[in-house]
Amino acid sequence: MPEGAAAEPDATRPDAPLVLVAKVRGALRLQAVNAVALAQGLAPGQSLADARALHPALAVADMDEAADRHLLRQLAGHCRGWSPLVTLVPPDGITLDIAGAEHLFGGEAGLAAQAEETFAAIGMTVRLALAGTAQGAQALARHGPAARAHGSPANNAADEAAALRALPVAALELDEDAALALRRAGLRTIGDLAARPAASIAARFGADAVTALRRLIGEEHAPIDPLVQPEPLHFERRFAEPVALEASVSACFLDLLNEAAGLLAERGLGGRRFVLTLFRSDGARHRLAIETGLPTRDPAPVLRLFDERIAGLADPLDPGFGYDRITLFLPVTEPLAASQPALDGEEQSATALAELIDRLSTRLGAGALRRLVPQDSHIPEQAQLALPAIHQPAPVRWPTPPAGEPPQRPLFLFDPPQPVEVVAEVPDGPPHRFRWRRKLHEVRLFEGPERIGAEWWRRQGGEAPGKGGLTRDYYRIEDVRGRRFWIFRHGLYDEMTQPRQMPKWYMHGLFA
Repeated sequence: MPEGAAAEPDATRPDAPLVLVAKVRGALRLQAVNAVALAQGLAPGQSLADARALHPALAVADMDEAADRHLLRQLAGHCRGWSPLVTLVPPDGITLDIAGAEHLFGGEAGLAAQAEETFAAIGMTVRLALAGTAQGAQALARHGPAARAHGSPANNAADEAAALRALPVAALELDEDAALALRRAGLRTIGDLAARPAASIAARFGADAVTALRRLIGEEHAPIDPLVQPEPLHFERRFAEPVALEASVSACFLDLLNEAAGLLAERGLGGRRFVLTLFRSDGARHRLAIETGLPTRDPAPVLRLFDERIAGLADPLDPGFGYDRITLFLPVTEPLAASQPALDGEEQSATALAELIDRLSTRLGAGALRRLVPQDSHIPEQAQLALPAIHQPAPVRWPTPPAGEPPQRPLFLFDPPQPVEVVAEVPDGPPHRFRWRRKLHEVRLFEGPERIGAEWWRRQGGEAPGKGGLTRDYYRIEDVRGRRFWIFRHGLYDEMTQPRQMPKWYMHGLFA
């Protein structure tokens, strides 16, 4: 580090002030702060420049809105244990309609205490509020006093109305220009605004201000959009007389698939797993299940996969005296939107590949066909995983080397890396010659080192290669016969304290 340079703040320390920022109107502004930063006078809405002027050693990270939405939805799913009507209020709110359910948890105060304890157990601090309307509860939780924010319910309707009218006009959640206009007009609280005629408010600040005010104080009810977990799709056909003919069973199955396709299209979904159950009149049942790599609602490919599944059965289906009931169950569905085919036909090629993977996986088994999936790891042998192809989304584009440049990684890797004996001109220099599998190789060209450090968040100190222990220095080597190798030195000389811990060399891969 250059002399006089400031150390990079460590955001992992519990005593470090940490803020999350996002670009607002061309400037970076604080969107969220931790408790340490809040205690030091920082608050959401401040510019990052002002915050760093106050605290130069400030840890800063970008706001990840997609991750926040995903976490909020997961938390809302856990809240369904307290109420079936749970609504998301982005970016940080969850509303529960507890009418008729609060007595199961010891009343309103008991439910609020249980919710606070549950979130505290996973390390989250929450602000809880109770009100007669969803908008009132949200406003009290975000802008109310600390006593109410920790779950103290209002004693009566008069207390709730007084608490709502004492809130700042920011509780209306209007845009920044409208909120600024209200403050400039001297309207600081909800009570100040509610004392004005609705017509004058609408004329000066817009109809949205009147609507937000009426919903907040309970004069108008806003529609809610609860987070409802849809039931798995289930379709059934019953027969007065058992059917045994293959043509009749196939026609019934096609009818079930067409019905499922219509409902999937209405919901914008596609099926990933289809389960067909045939109930025989004597009580026996045959259960067949198939999976697809991509969501689909087209009956034709699903029928072909079931044909493959039936053809691969060790014991053929025996209808006996016939089937009196046939059901189709879709336990796994995913969003499937309409797409516009490109002129180059790339979508058709991807669909054909997905159908081939589905057919082979159905015929040979889900684990027989695998796909390399990139992983977020800089350790070479952990940078990809071989997972069942049918369970994975469409392959992503792998990084390609610049035109004219050799590949950075070999296609063939040894698992585990194989030890080699290396002679170098200097202890920490590149290989001059090496012995591998009892053969001596003279190095003609080399490129490196490419240093790959250990994963510091995992266990340290291991000496075995591939365990994420010591630092590695990789070299791309070409010997005098034109063969190319990927060799690394495991460990650094200045890390060693004993002769038996001298760095070792390993062969990790071969270039084509």
